[in-house]
Amino acid sequence: MNTNSRSEAYAAAGVDITAGYKAVELMKAHIARTMTPGVCSDIGGFGGLFELDVTGMERPVLVSGTDGVGTKLKIAFLMDKHDTVGIDCVAMCVNDIICVGAKPLFFLDYIACGKNYPERIADIVKGVAEGCVQSGAALIGGETAEMPGFYPEDEYDLAGYSTGVVDRKKIIDNKTMKAGDVIIALPSSGVHSNGFSLVRKVFDIENADLKSPVEALGGKSLGETLLTPTKIYVKPVLALLEEVQVKGISHITGGGFYENIPRSIPDGLGARIQKSAVRILPIFRLIQEAGGISERDMFNTYNMGVGMSIVVPADQAEKALQILQMNGEDAYIIGEIIESEEKIQIV
Repeated sequence: MNTNSRSEAYAAAGVDITAGYKAVELMKAHIARTMTPGVCSDIGGFGGLFELDVTGMERPVLVSGTDGVGTKLKIAFLMDKHDTVGIDCVAMCVNDIICVGAKPLFFLDYIACGKNYPERIADIVKGVAEGCVQSGAALIGGETAEMPGFYPEDEYDLAGYSTGVVDRKKIIDNKTMKAGDVIIALPSSGVHSNGFSLVRKVFDIENADLKSPVEALGGKSLGETLLTPTKIYVKPVLALLEEVQVKGISHITGGGFYENIPRSIPDGLGARIQKSAVRILPIFRLIQEAGGISERDMFNTYNMGVGMSIVVPADQAEKALQILQMNGEDAYIIGEIIESEEKIQIV
């Protein structure tokens, strides 16, 4: 830890440089869990270095994604639980880049806070590191910005960025998609990291009982259920790509089914989703009932229990399900691709 750097004037303005050094020391053990062979730098430098291994690739293409956790953080503040939102941050990035077939290589985070509490920052990074481990990415850098007067002392924002790589010939681009292809669902772990502005309004979250067991949620509390981290799908999908022709992948985030599934479907084709097949999680029923929200709006806002959809040829669907299930995903079929100018039908 740097003990020579301390500015009394800066501290009087609300920024404690030494707290930043302490936070870095506390997070080092978490970061060490994420190290992969390509990492060439230690935490604390001006840039994260990563040596790209393109062995076996003809035309390597870098794929990048960036995102944040959003207003789900408000639940973390109210619950005073900060060690899982980092998983959400990683998930929102790596689940996007796997949609084109890219394997995540590394991740960087950005934490902006009103006051740097080193133990809290380390807790946040603990979650980021766990997300990196789950996705096989190395945490090679980040930034913690103490911004008094901009953020309240007990609040922070969290965002991140990831880069992955895929051989150009293996990019998933939907060009071979056709009517009759099957749509497979990968279950979500909950609300994930989208739609929390509506969640907060529906439950009047600042005044809600977040810690008592709720029967409709299987005995879990509302706060615990809402803070359930976003599932990371990278490793099961990479395993699938090794053995099955995948024609399209959609990460179902904000905008739900209606916005995200069509993004992986070419013109002239559409997705027909069997509503009765969708395994809707109890938290979504609770949100719908508490807010008096229409079913269409629910499917246009939330993942409804499906965090990712994958399109495969009909004759490979059974094999795809077996591979996904062998890799820990209770995958199931929710629909098919049809000839249609309407991008999605939920029937």
